[in-house]
Amino acid sequence: MKAIDELRKEHEGILLMLHILEAVSQKIQQGDRIDPDNLDKMVEFLSVFADKCHHGKEEDFLFPALEASGIPRKGGPIGVMLEEHKMGRSLIAKLKESASLYRSGDEKSPGNFASAASEYIELLRQHINKENNILFPMADNVFSAKSDKELFNSFERLEHDRIGPGKHEEFHALLKQLSEKYLN
Repeated sequence: MKAIDELRKEHEGILLMLHILEAVSQKIQQGDRIDPDNLDKMVEFLSVFADKCHHGKEEDFLFPALEASGIPRKGGPIGVMLEEHKMGRSLIAKLKESASLYRSGDEKSPGNFASAASEYIELLRQHINKENNILFPMADNVFSAKSDKELFNSFERLEHDRIGPGKHEEFHALLKQLSEKYLN
């Protein structure tokens, strides 16, 4: 598998979680009680899988490799992606705080969770669209087979070192479980 194909595949999992988050957020706004453990698992997925792992691969390896190939950070797509990663982290922090308050029964937490979820979903959907349709095609055009293999190997090491063996599979199982519970 090519390095960029791995990132695109991860986008599919992230988009599925955004779909789940959207459904759960609507249920919360309608007054349905959601298992707080599931909210925590969603936030963990976004924090660990989407940010720490996926965005980590981009920030630590993809973006520097693109810069080395002549694609500018400042005033270019890399700078935009980095800024959106920061915005996403801020929204994940709001989701985490709202989920914690929801668990404790705070009356404002459903609205706060839904609001943060809505902002995050919109941000990430647009972000993924830009990466898939602008940044990743650029990467496909500038990387040789050798540099792509090196990039892919770097991604695998980061995943192993940063989130640990088997965690990726756990997240995919979580996606399946939450999809069955909230999307059917």
